[in-house]
Amino acid sequence: MSPGRQDQNEERPDSSPESPKPANRQIDKAEYEKRLKRLTTIFGDMVDHAQEQALTRCPYKNRLNQCTAQFGCQNKRRPRDGEDLPACSSDDQLDYRTAWEANPDLYEELRKSMRRPEDTAIDASARVVACEGRACPSETGRTIFDFADRLGVTIPNSCGRHGHCHECIVQIRHGGDALSSPNEIESFLKGDYRLACQAYMERNDLDVEFSLLRRAPKILTAGGEDERPSVRAPELDPLVTRCGETVFYGDEPIDNYRGNILGLSIDLGTTTVVAELVDLENGETVYQMSFENPQRFGGSDVMNRISYDLDYTGELHRAIINTLNTELREMYRSLNVSRHELYEIVVVGNSTMRELFFNHDVQPIGQRPYKSEIELECLSGKRDTTARTQEARKLRILANRKAHVYGPPLVASHAGSDVTANLVAIDIESECEVVLLVDAGTNTEVVLGYKDRLISASCPAGPAFEGGLVKYGMPGCDGAIESVSYDKETASFRCETIGRSEPHGICGSGLIDILAELSRNKLMTPKGVFANKAKEFVIDPTHGITFSRRDASELAQAKAANYCGQVILMRAFGIRPEEISKLYLAGGFANYVDSRNAIDIGFLAPVPADRIVKIGNGAARGARELLLSKQKRDSIERFVGTIEHVELETTADFFEVFVDGCQIKPMQLDS
Repeated sequence: MSPGRQDQNEERPDSSPESPKPANRQIDKAEYEKRLKRLTTIFGDMVDHAQEQALTRCPYKNRLNQCTAQFGCQNKRRPRDGEDLPACSSDDQLDYRTAWEANPDLYEELRKSMRRPEDTAIDASARVVACEGRACPSETGRTIFDFADRLGVTIPNSCGRHGHCHECIVQIRHGGDALSSPNEIESFLKGDYRLACQAYMERNDLDVEFSLLRRAPKILTAGGEDERPSVRAPELDPLVTRCGETVFYGDEPIDNYRGNILGLSIDLGTTTVVAELVDLENGETVYQMSFENPQRFGGSDVMNRISYDLDYTGELHRAIINTLNTELREMYRSLNVSRHELYEIVVVGNSTMRELFFNHDVQPIGQRPYKSEIELECLSGKRDTTARTQEARKLRILANRKAHVYGPPLVASHAGSDVTANLVAIDIESECEVVLLVDAGTNTEVVLGYKDRLISASCPAGPAFEGGLVKYGMPGCDGAIESVSYDKETASFRCETIGRSEPHGICGSGLIDILAELSRNKLMTPKGVFANKAKEFVIDPTHGITFSRRDASELAQAKAANYCGQVILMRAFGIRPEEISKLYLAGGFANYVDSRNAIDIGFLAPVPADRIVKIGNGAARGARELLLSKQKRDSIERFVGTIEHVELETTADFFEVFVDGCQIKPMQLDS
């Protein structure tokens, strides 16, 4: 050590052995957590701001509001004095990408001027690309997205058609061999699903037909025959409230009042999604939306989606969130409100749908004992409830940065929070007589009992009655045949469609009518054999819509699942159909089902017709009530824990009951 270095050390007071050592400072954990939370909030706000800017602020606009783009844009203006770059006139309130396409009116005129003559007058011999009843000439080298533009079909997309957002999924119904092979970007898709921006026409020798994943089904929200005031008008007691100019989530102040306090209830079905925007200050419905569940590329039922999520974890979650955000943007534009005015979301669905929405592992639901992670945690004593609450921004939902998403508790196994919502809708906690609730769908749930004892079961019915597996099956959208009768004199079928439009297929209520009419008129045996060894019946000759023996077989198996759930629960409870005071029928297509036909084929228990009550979309109604009442949330969370769940497949004679349920005949219970 050099002398100079040594002198410096000697001059330091703390280098002396006699110098006191600094005392160890104690960390105040509460203060530390407070500061950490504050920093987290600051960074969270920065992320929220950046995300919002990314949606509306053009990336070519610099901090001086100058345009750096080297191409034309309708927002580009003459440079200001002393500046070299053009000025940007965008107000950052619109999607900047539309600006790159120029003025919408001028853009449409340009499209019309460039449209080839064959786009409007198609040669009968030419190959075409079709969607939603519209068609245009086929042309090699063009993507499905290009053809959608020509057809005026809107396909969601937020990545500029580069294949990164995975929002433009379409189903290729015919002519898939004419398209290019799926590339690496499309590796997460199976079967006949493609990305519209990646699939291009490689051959010009086949007609191609594609469909969107987001057709709008017939909206079924809180409507139905059950219009009791106690059910329709819950006490207004939301978790999000206002005091003066401050908005509170419970007791926590979360925002300054912006003009509206809005909440959103969502019924997330396997096949369709229904949502309702509610004013939390007066309980009134502001907006309704419905669309097909965009997750169907992962399979038509929950077991297939569970399997898909194992291989492509997160894709199904992103699909529903992206679609929801697209719908929310449209809603905000339509109502001229800000996303910051949406403070809470209540989402209900079967166990798989709910957990996918919250981006949790669904693999345990697909294997014995068929219980979600959160249910297993409750059974082991680690949690008190299967309800979930999550910040909306962590799920990337376009809402207020302090908004929360609430998922009501699951019942058990595949019986999810949609069952809970249905029980809220029929006010089960005040029911003194035995009732039967059947929520028919891709995953049918059955609940039997009254306020002091309830038993439940989940029936994996599959998608046959909701548009899947049947050749001409489709959800309840415009153009779906919803009612069918048979005319003996003409030996033909009479059909009515939703929207009274041209028929494109048959929805669930129409399929039940067909089974009942075929059975009633001796055109089909209980085991599904057609008269005169026919292989199919023509339902609508004009549009070539048929019903085959294979279709009947698929429906018989789907019906058998519903049959098993009702029969096994009635046996377990020790009650017969005539002793049930009310049969509540819930679900999408169930509201339009002819009850007599449903009973005749064994789809419903033979309860006297005057005791059958259609409650509309009970899950959507219940979700809305839970959005408006925190007291109802507390009570139903306690109540759900008392429900007994029956695993149908563990019943000793389950197979025999299922086989009997496959027959097209009225339901019978052993004496």
